[in-house]
Amino acid sequence: MAAALAFVICGTASAQQKADPKGGISAEMLKEIRTGYEGTPADKAIKNALNSTGINVLAANSENIAMIDTHFSDRVKTKGITDQKSSGRCWLFSGLNVLRAKMIDKYDLGSFTFSQNYVFFYDQLEKANLFLQGVIDTRDKGFDDREVDWLFSHPIDDGGQFTGVANLIMKYGVVPSEIMPETLCANSTSQMRTQIATKLREDGLKLRDAKAKDCQGMKTQMLKEIYRMLVICLGEPPAEFEWTMRNSKDEVVNTKTYTPLSFYKEYIGTDLNNGYVMLMNDPSREYGKVYEISYDRHVYDGQNWVYLNVPIETIKEIAIASIKDNTAMYFSCDVGKFSDRQKGTLDLRNYDYGSLFGTTFPMDKRQRIMTHASGSSHAMTLIAVDLKDGKPVKWMVENSWGAASGYKGNLIMTDEWFNEYMFRLVVEEKYVPASLKAQLSQKPILLPAWDPMFLPEE
Repeated sequence: MAAALAFVICGTASAQQKADPKGGISAEMLKEIRTGYEGTPADKAIKNALNSTGINVLAANSENIAMIDTHFSDRVKTKGITDQKSSGRCWLFSGLNVLRAKMIDKYDLGSFTFSQNYVFFYDQLEKANLFLQGVIDTRDKGFDDREVDWLFSHPIDDGGQFTGVANLIMKYGVVPSEIMPETLCANSTSQMRTQIATKLREDGLKLRDAKAKDCQGMKTQMLKEIYRMLVICLGEPPAEFEWTMRNSKDEVVNTKTYTPLSFYKEYIGTDLNNGYVMLMNDPSREYGKVYEISYDRHVYDGQNWVYLNVPIETIKEIAIASIKDNTAMYFSCDVGKFSDRQKGTLDLRNYDYGSLFGTTFPMDKRQRIMTHASGSSHAMTLIAVDLKDGKPVKWMVENSWGAASGYKGNLIMTDEWFNEYMFRLVVEEKYVPASLKAQLSQKPILLPAWDPMFLPEE
């Protein structure tokens, strides 16, 4: 090892001596760089294989080919798997699936889902207003201002997080999926999003050039156009509807007329804007501090995302308490890392990239966050943990990629993977220890909207 280290150090020093003094790659330096590939039989075999085979296939660890044991000591009662299809609405599916599990268990329902399309309609309308009002608020700043640039770079998207779920549902309520079914544009959002984003950017330019006294009236007219575009793509949300409840035996329980808000209040009733705590495990920032993300909200007059940063072991303890009490949780992670989508497992041993390329990847979680190598990318619903001698060995989440994806629509992650790539958890306040609740009273540290850890989950 020492000899190898000495070679690396000497090689680095030699390369520095031959480097172009202006920082470029000189001909002499390139000659030395080329020695990095020796063309050994092993190198050639890997190079040939990669001509027709994907990296993940070749990096698959044959010593970990067996499926993870699918037994879980503790699991929340759930039914059915949802499918967000070609959209970035994981945050919405995850949040609604948490509520769905509650409703199914409380009322002994069979197959039941809330309409993601209904909440998504108002999400897009509210995000359009968030952008337009943001443009009005920053009219006096130049186009080279970072906030203005960020607004026009992100006029609208279909990603998000739990604050959006809470604010939207408490403002607009919910409806069963059969009342406002999915549409093609809801399932595949990119084309709709592109057209609405273009219209919003055009409108943003008009607002920046308008007189201040005219902006609010202009914004209302602009939102009327956006509303029309959304109705054409997603359908018009119902103001009132009739719904028949059926239990798990398909027996009729009742038939009533509701508004979306009255439906939520009758069957769920929880104030989502209060009573829930957002926890983060971000070792690149100080633990025990509360952080707030500027513009990280879905509703202009709603709440920015505010969270408490805590060690991973604290998150585990709270998550276990919630699962044992049959309560699912909103959960997000860096889902693409070491993911075997065929088996539905998230396991650090799934792939051995180091052996494939003859190198190492030694960064820890803190370093990966700092260098943009990892971040929260996908939200799911945490529903199970497997405990051995009181310690977690694996976890399971209900995903929103359809029942044919992963393990029966779920993903199973090892506890080691959980440590490295789990980031966010939203839990009911009753599962949070008093010592942590006290920390929530401190003034949040405001972070900018463009912070790399806080891109919308898709």
